[in-house]
Amino acid sequence: MASSSESIIDSYTRTLDCVHCGLCLPNCPTHQVLGVEADSPRGRIYLMRALAEGRVEDPESIRPFLDRCLDCRACETACPSGVRYGEILEHTRAELERAKPKGGLAAWLTRNLLWHVVARQRRLRFAFSLLRLAELLGLRWLATKLRLMPKSMAELTPPVPPAAERTPLKPGLHTPPAGTKLRNVRVALFTGCVMEPMFGHVNRATMEVLLANGFEVRVPAEQRCCGALLVHAGHPDRARLLAAENVAAFAEDDLVLNNSAGCGCALKEYDHLLATDDGAAFAAKCRDICEFLAAEGLTATPAEQPLKVVYDDPCHLCHGQGVVNQPRELLQQVPGIDLIGANSSDDCCGSAGIYNLLQPALAQEIGQRKASNLAASEPDMIVTGNPGCMMQINSHMRRSGHLVPVRHPIELLLPPQ
Repeated sequence: MASSSESIIDSYTRTLDCVHCGLCLPNCPTHQVLGVEADSPRGRIYLMRALAEGRVEDPESIRPFLDRCLDCRACETACPSGVRYGEILEHTRAELERAKPKGGLAAWLTRNLLWHVVARQRRLRFAFSLLRLAELLGLRWLATKLRLMPKSMAELTPPVPPAAERTPLKPGLHTPPAGTKLRNVRVALFTGCVMEPMFGHVNRATMEVLLANGFEVRVPAEQRCCGALLVHAGHPDRARLLAAENVAAFAEDDLVLNNSAGCGCALKEYDHLLATDDGAAFAAKCRDICEFLAAEGLTATPAEQPLKVVYDDPCHLCHGQGVVNQPRELLQQVPGIDLIGANSSDDCCGSAGIYNLLQPALAQEIGQRKASNLAASEPDMIVTGNPGCMMQINSHMRRSGHLVPVRHPIELLLPPQ
């Protein structure tokens, strides 16, 4: 693994790649809303470079500008110089956190919940069981009325699914139904942390589509959280512990599939996070589910869906992984679908992990703009490939009075029942 001093030098060197052209500014969601140079990628690079050069007397003075960044990577897509902005930002956040951890209840909760709950599946499932019980008892409504839970959080978070829908996928090898023509590719499935208790139906749909199309699927029992939220929060050392366990859990697999854009981007960046040969080898075998299926082709025809559907690009899929056309190619193979476009479909929705909880006002404005653009297409359904985006878009569509279902692309690829 690279030393801390080598990492600092490497991160600083990458800030020098910025030629200050400003092409990133109109693509940055915070600059679109605030119109402030320091709240743009170019402005933040100036600040991070000044910090590395020792020209910032009080590092805390630049922290709010870095915290307001969604790390959506839209600037990387727009940048003609190939600046790896996400890596620079995440490194600088980590250095600030090491030098002086954030104070306050929100920071303490973030550190502890991400590591002691979200990163540990049994505890996370237990937490969701308690939340489900609270909802059945009406305590969620009461907590909102008593202002113990912010209204924005209550509106954002959908009801916890029943226990039957939160049952994790069975570990081990899953084989296609009898009579299905087998492919010569065996895959492993990364099931994620929040995906299991909140979007278990997406994991089950992913498994069903893969089996129906002839793929054997292995679900390693030892897999862990991808670590993305910890990296974004400035705790890469803890994320590395999870990453190392995932590398070991999938050591025998040639391909690792995932259905969450945020997780997928993090998994593909284990080469940078771990800075080891094993990390690089693992990153190279990771694929988004739509990226994989588009390359391999569908052999099972999806069920007919006579709907006008708009596909929205998750930031960490289109900007972070460069997967843009593949989900659309798959959706166009669904009988009956009228796939339509939306204005600025690759703009951030404001979710960005837990950004919408830490920066609610800014996330709300970004989310409202996203909902407005999607609603203008008058779709029957919105499709996007990331759980945070699904929750954020669903919340803001309902706030604006549009009761349009939001689904994952894999759900529309299910064969007829």
